[in-house]
Amino acid sequence: MGQFILRRFGVMIITALCLTFIVFFLTNLYPNLEKLAKTQGNFRMTDEAVFSWLDKRGYTQPTVVKYAQWLGLTPGFVIIDDEGVKTGKCIRPGMDAADAPKFCGLLQGDWGTSTVFKKGVGEIIGVRLALTGKLMFFVMALMVPAALIIGVLAGMREGSRTDRTLSTVSILSTATPEYVSGVIFIALLASSKFGISPLLNEWGLIESKTLFKGTATKAMTDANFKNFFLPVLTITLFGMGYIARMTRASMAEVMTAQYIRTARLKGVSFYNVVTKHALRNALIAPFTVIILQIPWLLNGVVIVETLFNYKGFGWAMVQAAGNNDIELLLGISVVSVAVVLVTQLISDIGYVYLNPRIRIS
Repeated sequence: MGQFILRRFGVMIITALCLTFIVFFLTNLYPNLEKLAKTQGNFRMTDEAVFSWLDKRGYTQPTVVKYAQWLGLTPGFVIIDDEGVKTGKCIRPGMDAADAPKFCGLLQGDWGTSTVFKKGVGEIIGVRLALTGKLMFFVMALMVPAALIIGVLAGMREGSRTDRTLSTVSILSTATPEYVSGVIFIALLASSKFGISPLLNEWGLIESKTLFKGTATKAMTDANFKNFFLPVLTITLFGMGYIARMTRASMAEVMTAQYIRTARLKGVSFYNVVTKHALRNALIAPFTVIILQIPWLLNGVVIVETLFNYKGFGWAMVQAAGNNDIELLLGISVVSVAVVLVTQLISDIGYVYLNPRIRIS
């Protein structure tokens, strides 16, 4: 197991370097840098002025050199102007050049500064990631049990009416995009003029004009059932179907195994066969799928966070991409890559641990 983890960890580092370099290369293409210069400077800047602006900030260096400086593997660039004033990557405003650190990259904890929010990238990502983490927690708490129950009930008796009904529900939930289900939920449950909220208010079942809030902005500081349920439900329904289908397929396969038939022939009740023999083995494959939902949730909440105006990690990603905020985009890519690789590692280790055949081999 130790050698397995070390090999996976080594592959993870190499993969992270490759992926971050690709993102770094794409974000540092000259059209993006030109747009950045004109956004921060003047849209009427000439080509010479753009090149001068980029050169003073080290953007005209070779991509490999810039990438090494961004990681913190090589010293940051230093430029001396005609008056002998030093500027560079590691020299901050108001800082004496002699006191500036030699290395100031990702490895040193320096994520750069956002050109849009005018704050440190690490600070922005920390706040937005915490908000998305709160959303992901409630989604997983609702999605995983519901998906497992649906999958197990459908797979216990393959081909039955219950199986066909639950399978249809799972397919419909996965086939419905989040921007469609989210709009439907807002119209039906969060509108004061349409849907069921006006009826419930008229019948005296609810005091407010709406059953739920159509925006989750207040949930950032004070989350409650009314302002946080719709975004959680929207994401849950979209992701639940896939886990349910995987659980159903795994459960149906286990129920046809030889040891299950032997248990039934020995007179073991159907309930005990399912709970004590089939369920544990049937959940091995869904475990991997459930763990891999975490990176999907992290990067897939863009639509929901934008739709419900919830300013989390996905919202920050949209803002960074729309405003060509290169430093913030790079920071977001690092977090995304790290989450994907770590969850993949956890999934692999968990699968090996849960499956004795793989662990023994």
